Amino acid sequence: MKRLHLHFKSDNLDQSIKYYSALFGAEPTRREPGYVKWLLDDPSVNFSISETEGTTGFDHAGISLETREELDAAAGRLRDIGEPLFAQEETTCCYAKSNKYWARDPHNATWELFQTFADSETFGAAPEIELAPAANVQG
Repeated sequence: MKRLHLHFKSDNLDQSIKYYSALFGAEPTRREPGYVKWLLDDPSVNFSISETEGTTGFDHAGISLETREELDAAAGRLRDIGEPLFAQEETTCCYAKSNKYWARDPHNATWELFQTFADSETFGAAPEIELAPAANVQG
């Protein structure tokens, strides 16, 4: 199943957990130091929050895909229209091991396409995405 992914940054994880648990009517699916995730079927979303200092709020959107074939097909559709992608193979992020592609939409929003193949005991480092802003960004 494809699942929309939304990632937010928070400077108060407990407060965020209280808010989103009430909003979704569900407790988090996974809770780790500095990180929490809900895998919901209604709405179909992979919603995660990581604790951070500094800038808080919306970080990026994405699509969680079940197979490598679905991941490569989604990336291929963006390549077909000339969009640059940043690939990460067998990376660790958010307590998961995944293959990923990163892209930027016409308004410079960051999108993550990913296929998770295993859990991880560690959070993993935030990627240094080497991707130029979209060429057709409206200013």
